Amino acid sequence: MFKPFEDLADRQLAGGTLDRADARMILSAPDPDVLALVAAGGRVRRAHFGDQVKVNYLVNLKSGLCPEDCGYCSQRLGSTAEILKYSWLKDDEAVRQADAGIRGGASRVCLVASGRGPSNRDVETVASVVGALKDAHPGVEVCACLGLLKDGQAERLREAGVDAYNHNLNTAESRYSEICSTHDYADRVDTVAKAKSAGLSPCSGLIVGMGESDEDLIDAVFALRDLASDSIPINFLMPFDGTPLAGTWELSPLRALRILALARFACPATEVRMAGGREMHLRSLQPLALHLANSLFLGDYLTSEGQAAKADLEMIEDAGFRVLGAQDPALAPPNVPASTTPAASLAVRQRGAGTTVAPNA
Repeated sequence: MFKPFEDLADRQLAGGTLDRADARMILSAPDPDVLALVAAGGRVRRAHFGDQVKVNYLVNLKSGLCPEDCGYCSQRLGSTAEILKYSWLKDDEAVRQADAGIRGGASRVCLVASGRGPSNRDVETVASVVGALKDAHPGVEVCACLGLLKDGQAERLREAGVDAYNHNLNTAESRYSEICSTHDYADRVDTVAKAKSAGLSPCSGLIVGMGESDEDLIDAVFALRDLASDSIPINFLMPFDGTPLAGTWELSPLRALRILALARFACPATEVRMAGGREMHLRSLQPLALHLANSLFLGDYLTSEGQAAKADLEMIEDAGFRVLGAQDPALAPPNVPASTTPAASLAVRQRGAGTTVAPNA
């Protein structure tokens, strides 16, 4: 299968459009051929993004108590997940939270709030946070994710300094009603369109591992392509206890790589982000995923913890990539490890054979 993937990369680099047959080939790649698939996808990724990885950082401005019933979400109506619940952060606290990610190399801060959508008062609250954040960090990009937008709200956010708006399609239109009943797929498409028409960069992606078929995945990725989303976050379901999808484990690391490859080949020049759940589903193959995805979230997510930010930065460097902006000394994140510095000191064994301490096994 090596040659078909290389041929596919050649076609995409020449301006081709991925069709359903090729998409099926990607998702059905035999396990021994996935490395060749990643290598071919890596050619496409490097042609458009070189060795750079865009680092994003999430700040959850308002957590929990959402009236919507999205089945995957720990903040949903009726969720018994034991998550943090709080109302709007004050401006200074939001900026303090964002500072941590920016110091770690984040060039985009994503400001998120739970709920069906913002009131006009909520939009003004976010506008105030954005103003304080841009005053502290004039060069940082700001992406807002506040739910369904009403007329005029996207324009106000743009005026306040917001650069992008995230609203995920999440899954294929044909199965949207299976994961949510309080709004529909068309509502989500409408919000992305409102953001785009206001001059905000559209960010829209998926949550995978919710029972979708290959055909559903292809429908969803092709819909994002048709939507012309500038960035596509691929979230891997985190099946929180206390939600309808608790206990749903459908993704293997190789399956996750195939899905990222589908997004890369379908949208060659689009930012593809490996987002929530990457640690638990890609596991030890996360560094391979960087050859397909050119973006990630640093550290923690909205209601769950991610791997340590230091581990994320070391992974990027160890895989042969660079944090976007790090080539400029003025922008270089101070916590990115130097390649000549060991990640940790050598630990002398003090457990196992010859000791009374249990072995590391």
